[in-house]
Amino acid sequence: MPRVSVIIPAYNRKAMLCEAVDSVLAQNYRDFELIVVDDGSTEGTADEVAARYGARVRLLWQSNRGVASARNLGVRRSDGEYICFLDSDDLWRPKKLGAQVSFMQADPRRRICQTEEIWIRKGVRVNPKTKHRKPSGDIFRASLELCLVSPSAVLMTRALFDEVGGFDETLPVCEDYDLWLRIARDHDVGLVPEPLVVKRGGHADQLSRSTWGFDRFRVRALKKLLDAGLAGERRKWAIEVLARKARVLAAGARKRGHETEALEYDALLAEFIGELDGSGDPVLLPHQGLSPAYRGALARI
Repeated sequence: MPRVSVIIPAYNRKAMLCEAVDSVLAQNYRDFELIVVDDGSTEGTADEVAARYGARVRLLWQSNRGVASARNLGVRRSDGEYICFLDSDDLWRPKKLGAQVSFMQADPRRRICQTEEIWIRKGVRVNPKTKHRKPSGDIFRASLELCLVSPSAVLMTRALFDEVGGFDETLPVCEDYDLWLRIARDHDVGLVPEPLVVKRGGHADQLSRSTWGFDRFRVRALKKLLDAGLAGERRKWAIEVLARKARVLAAGARKRGHETEALEYDALLAEFIGELDGSGDPVLLPHQGLSPAYRGALARI
């Protein structure tokens, strides 16, 4: 059976991390290696993992560089045919790895899949909103607005991870949104319909609470995709989403009195918005969120 490399990036939260490790070690599918990457923890996380698990876990350490860097390091030091990630605050149910390996082997063309999830917030089970419902197959358009792939639920081939270049280490958040879009541009993402991941949220050190304005980073990811040569209908969809997000960000920046930041989003709109009507003429399109002065500048383009 193919070997799976499981990567857990960790920064502090020793107790939750050990629960995550335990959930991997309890998998019914046994042909895996487990790598924990301590991303510069300050509370003895590496010592705790080493003392508790010994040789059952490969432990790596780096100075604090962020979750994207930690995941990439884990992949570089791994040797499995398949790659999985597990966030240190999440858990796997025992059948998770086996179900995904079977799903992938059932069709050799499959290169990535994820499972359904159970969501826990502050110890209480909650139902995801309709907008968070996971699609299957060609998920590119559905994934433009927000991230619909969970790192803890993914299994993918090492070859695919290497082809797309891994996580962007310049993004402090939304690094997963960026990666899944680069993958979904060219590849279907399969879905195992069983809820085999438990996502735990609501705790004070949750990464999504650490940074405001996630759409700032989603816009950066969308621009990367467009600059890389995204074409055809997919390009149009990406520009439409970028334009909506950039208008909202520009308006928010102006509300806070940050005109320089707002003008940067105006310039981003000017760079792409003319493509939407096929004429290359931005003045034919609405410019909600742009300052009057910048609208006038666009009209002279």
